[in-house]
Amino acid sequence: MSLKKIIKTVLPLALGGFLVWYSLSKVSIETLVQYFKNANYWWIALGLFFGVLSHLSRAYRWKFLLEPLGYKPDFGNSTMAVLVAYLVNLTIPRAGEVFRATVMTTYEEIPFEKGFGTIVAERIADLIMMLLIICVTLFVQFDFIYELLIKNFSPSKILVLLGGLVVGILIFVRFVKKASSGFGLKIKNFVTGLVEGAMSIFKMKNKWAFIFHTVFIWLMYVAMFWATIPAIESFNVPFGAVLVGFIAGGFSIAATNGGIGLYPVAVAGAFALFNIPEEPANAFGWIMWTAQTAMIIIFGGLSFLFLPVYNRRKS
Repeated sequence: MSLKKIIKTVLPLALGGFLVWYSLSKVSIETLVQYFKNANYWWIALGLFFGVLSHLSRAYRWKFLLEPLGYKPDFGNSTMAVLVAYLVNLTIPRAGEVFRATVMTTYEEIPFEKGFGTIVAERIADLIMMLLIICVTLFVQFDFIYELLIKNFSPSKILVLLGGLVVGILIFVRFVKKASSGFGLKIKNFVTGLVEGAMSIFKMKNKWAFIFHTVFIWLMYVAMFWATIPAIESFNVPFGAVLVGFIAGGFSIAATNGGIGLYPVAVAGAFALFNIPEEPANAFGWIMWTAQTAMIIIFGGLSFLFLPVYNRRKS
């Protein structure tokens, strides 16, 4: 394994370990254990149910990308490939996508490069949905964000910051447009691929079914987060804070292996903006992260073990 790959594997784990320590410094283990003991597990189960629905929908959505290529994968294999991918991502970030395509190559005889290409297209759709959720959050919480900025920054500083941001964006866009090599070209190709991928969705035969499942998947993600909040007694979180906390948690999962250590910190930090007490916010972050991680380990592990058995019975 190259030094670059080792760094990419070890660094997120090291960061996760540090953040576990940091998060636990904000709430004692004894207190955290009490929150886990007193949690209402019916709400947690409801949240996990929404999570399972999102995974099933993701597996079903995949067929809309594979069918135009001439492949009709078995739904069972698609579902288990998705679950195993999430499990692998807990160990090596983004390696799950490679493993997911490999599973379909092994059991559905779909060429790796074609299967992996459809997964990249999926990720583009997911990125667009995340950006839409951020836009909705900014719209819903506009007054709150405006007051927060006014409270911490003078209007003149905000205008200077916005002006500098606009000028910086214009310079950056001009730089990327003219780029023919290096970092600028990479950004240019990424943006071009993003736009082409987004436009290709509308050219699909089953585009509306694909769009429906994409929206449904992300609604289930938000529902999973929201439904788990009542698991902690007297833990009141306004809907705006739910959206901000969900976004913060989503970015934390991308930054470390499955959000280890960072997820509770990110969610508690987001809730702190709304003056939500730190202790229950940290506890909720740990309960939420533990629940979804346990779901991935259990279902992903069972899928890994059952895949060869399932396909041997099929043949």
